Amino acid sequence: MRGVNQDLAMSTTIDVFHEGELAVQERAGSVAQGRNSGRMIAATIIPGAIKFVRKQPFLVTGSVDQHQNLWASIIVGSTGFVVAEPHTLDLDLSDALCIDADPLWRNLASDPRIGVLVIDLRSRARLRVNGRVSFPTDQKLHVDVEQAYPNCPQYIQRRNFRPAHDKETSAEVASGTSLNHEQRQWIASADTLFVASEHPSSGIDASHRGGNPGFIQIVNPARLRIPDYAGNGMFNTLGNFVTNPRAGLVVPDFERGRTLQLTGRVEALWDVEDPHNETGGTGRYWDFEIERWVQIENSLPGSSEFLDYSPHNPVTSI
Repeated sequence: MRGVNQDLAMSTTIDVFHEGELAVQERAGSVAQGRNSGRMIAATIIPGAIKFVRKQPFLVTGSVDQHQNLWASIIVGSTGFVVAEPHTLDLDLSDALCIDADPLWRNLASDPRIGVLVIDLRSRARLRVNGRVSFPTDQKLHVDVEQAYPNCPQYIQRRNFRPAHDKETSAEVASGTSLNHEQRQWIASADTLFVASEHPSSGIDASHRGGNPGFIQIVNPARLRIPDYAGNGMFNTLGNFVTNPRAGLVVPDFERGRTLQLTGRVEALWDVEDPHNETGGTGRYWDFEIERWVQIENSLPGSSEFLDYSPHNPVTSI
């Protein structure tokens, strides 16, 4: 009977992973770890996360445009603008900064799938949700939850971010296809980015990547290289890349209150020599080829206080 229960538990856990995630888990030798971590994935938001969600002043989203390009976005609001129930998330857009130039809003008009990351930078707690969006009114965004689970706190840099209450901020927008000198400096000094990835039938994910400044490498003005550190073994993002190489990034600049959104394609790199410990021992990177960027000034209105780097960030010998 014990063997039957084990098989049932294994089957239930494997069912939450798609073929790309399973392939990457196999290649990375993390099948057992991924299976154990996968027990956190559910079709509902856990009770302990419901109060957590309501306390957050911003969240990260992933969406897909009409050309199947992926975009990562940040929505800022007053504390309490997001309300969670076990099966739903509801955003009060009247209490949030909604910038028309952000691709998110056009994307949701044509494709209701969404990935959501609710993250508290101060406590390093985070919750991932994916589902489908509807708009009961012009000022309400409703998400029907399809999958939800908490993530570990690794690689998150602690900050106090206090959003401004003025939602009438004038956003200055620029766009292009390759990074200018200032943007390259911005990215080279960044310690946080968020990434959107997608599987055709399993939905869209929004996830966090972080490290000490310099962890994002500038290969050239249209190509970035990001190390893939050891994590929970599920490989949701890298598994999505296997089935769909498109991705979206957003690099926040909390100190200057702005965001840089990029969409493009990913190439996963395995078993790369890493003499300086840039990957923390995994030997994995992924390269991101930029196809288009959108820079929005005043998209993160408020004040930010840096507290400390994650103790899990790899220490490099460069």
